[in-house]
Amino acid sequence: MEKTKTHYDYIIIGAGAAGLMLAKAMGNDGFFNSKSILLLDKDAKSTNDRTWCYWEKGTGHFDTIVHKSWNSIFFGGQEFSNQLNIAPYTYKLIRGIDFYRSFIEKIKSYSNVEFVKTKVLHHEEKDNRVIVRTEETTYSCEQLFNSIFDIESVRKNKKYPVLQQHFIGWSIKSQEPIFEPSQATFMDFSIEQKNNTRFMYVLPFSKNTALIEYTLFSEHLLPKKEYEDAIREYLTKKLGCTTFEILEQEKGSIPMTCYKFHEHNTKRIQYIGTAGGWSKPSTGYTFYNTSKNTRKIVQLLKEGKSISKVASKKKFWFYDLLLLDILYKHNNKGQYIFETLFKNRPPQLIFKFLDEETNFWEDLRIISGCPKKEFLNACLERVLRGFK
Repeated sequence: MEKTKTHYDYIIIGAGAAGLMLAKAMGNDGFFNSKSILLLDKDAKSTNDRTWCYWEKGTGHFDTIVHKSWNSIFFGGQEFSNQLNIAPYTYKLIRGIDFYRSFIEKIKSYSNVEFVKTKVLHHEEKDNRVIVRTEETTYSCEQLFNSIFDIESVRKNKKYPVLQQHFIGWSIKSQEPIFEPSQATFMDFSIEQKNNTRFMYVLPFSKNTALIEYTLFSEHLLPKKEYEDAIREYLTKKLGCTTFEILEQEKGSIPMTCYKFHEHNTKRIQYIGTAGGWSKPSTGYTFYNTSKNTRKIVQLLKEGKSISKVASKKKFWFYDLLLLDILYKHNNKGQYIFETLFKNRPPQLIFKFLDEETNFWEDLRIISGCPKKEFLNACLERVLRGFK
C-alpha cells in the first residue's frame, strides 16, 4: 500500500480566487517544478457561488473565462446621474463556476500540485516548519499560504475602523426586455439611503437577464428579507418589472478596513487574498488586486526575497483610511461623496486612482473632486491622533 504523502514545500489553504491563482501560477512556472504544492479546501468548488468583476485596459489574463464585459457604465445619484463611456477600460465579469473549472482543470494537469478536499482544523508554526491539521490527515510544509479570513480578529482592533461591503444578488430573467445589455449599472444611489451608504448594482447579460445586487458599505449586516425586498422594489419601481424568475442567488460580505493584515505574517506563514488585506479598503474590490499580488509573490519567491509584506503604497492606504474614517462616523455620507466624485471627474481617472496607478498630480485632481470639508476634517483628526 502506497504511503500517503504528508510533507510539502508549500501548502495553500483555500481554493478561492487567491488560492487557485497562486496554485496555478506556481504550477505553471518551471522554477517550482521540483517543489511539491498542496491545495486544501473543504469544498469541491462545483457550484456558481459568486461573481467577480474588475476593470482593465485591453486584453487580460482572464479573457478566456470572462462571461460578459461592458464598455459603458451608468452612475446614478440623488441629483447627478449619467451614462459614462469608460474606454480604454472595459468592465469585466467572471462567473465563479467558470473560474473554478478553468483553474482546477489546469492545476490537475501539474504533476507537482495536489488538490485535496478536506476541512482544515488548525495550523501552527513548529520546529522550523508549519503543521496543518485537517479532519483526515496532519500535513507539514516549509511555507504556508492561508486565504481563510477571520473577521473577528480584525474587529477586535481599535485603531482602524472596520466596515463591510455586504450584499445579496439575484440573477433574474424577466418576461419583458427591461435591460440595456451594453451598459452596466456601476452604482445607483437613487434608492433610499436609510442613513447608510446603499446602492444597486446591475450587470445585464441580455435584454431580459441580469445580475442585480443590493449593496451596502456599512458596519452591520441586514436581515436577509431587507436585501430581497429592496431588490424587488427596484425591479418594480425603477425598472417596471413585476414578473421575473430568479435563476441564481449569491451573497457576500467583504471587509473594508485599513487594518494591517500583513502584521500576522511570519517567516513561514503568509496570509493571502482577503485574509491578507488584498481587498481594496475603500471599495471592497479584490479580484484584480489578487491577480497582481499573486504575481508579486511568485516573483519574490523566485528571487529568494521576503514575502511577508505585499501591500498597497502608503499614500493610497492613507487615502482609503480617510474615506473609511468618514463612512464609519457618518455612514450616510457615502452617496454624497461618490456622487460628487463621479460628477466632477471622469471615470477613467477614478478607475486609475482605484487601481493605485495615479501620480501625485492625478491624486490632487481626484482629491479636489471630492467633498473637501469631510476629507479635511478626517485628515486633521488622523494627524492630531498621530495616525493612531
